Amino acid sequence: MIEDLIIAGFGGQGVMRMGQMLAYSGLGEGKNVLWMPAYGPETRGGFANCTVVVSDEEIGSPVISHPRSIIVLNLPSLDRFEDFVKPNGVLVINTSLVNREARRTDIKIIKVPATEIATEVGDQRAANMVALGAFLEIKPIVSKESVIETFKKLFKSKPHLVPINVTALERGALAAREQMTAV
Repeated sequence: MIEDLIIAGFGGQGVMRMGQMLAYSGLGEGKNVLWMPAYGPETRGGFANCTVVVSDEEIGSPVISHPRSIIVLNLPSLDRFEDFVKPNGVLVINTSLVNREARRTDIKIIKVPATEIATEVGDQRAANMVALGAFLEIKPIVSKESVIETFKKLFKSKPHLVPINVTALERGALAAREQMTAV
């Protein structure tokens, strides 16, 4: 099994944290991983994306031009990356911040109002975890339990954030599950 993906949004949306969580979770499961961040020149609010590869095999190259999956958290990221998803790949879209439909018909599109769901569970900053939960429901490249354990380690000085983010992860998975059964 090898899964490569790009996670994209703007600075402050937790794009890099999502990538780190997938990479650390994969390491914890004994998998080979790669996490490669890319930032715009702005500190917050600028363009941000990362490439993540999780594999049972050796990873040959850190450069992924056409990933199997993409998670986009805002419209500029959809505009920039939609065409790069491999045919039959997966595109997760945060519909709270994307006001257009995806153009592709040869990929699986999961539309999740991640920011709205995160606000409902108590903190809009957990939108990244909603999107991650949706992605992992479709592509379980690491277990949700590993992600939760990784989250606890990364935020051990802020244990109050764990319940909200676990709920956000679960709600994202539920949203993806409901969408897939409706199709």
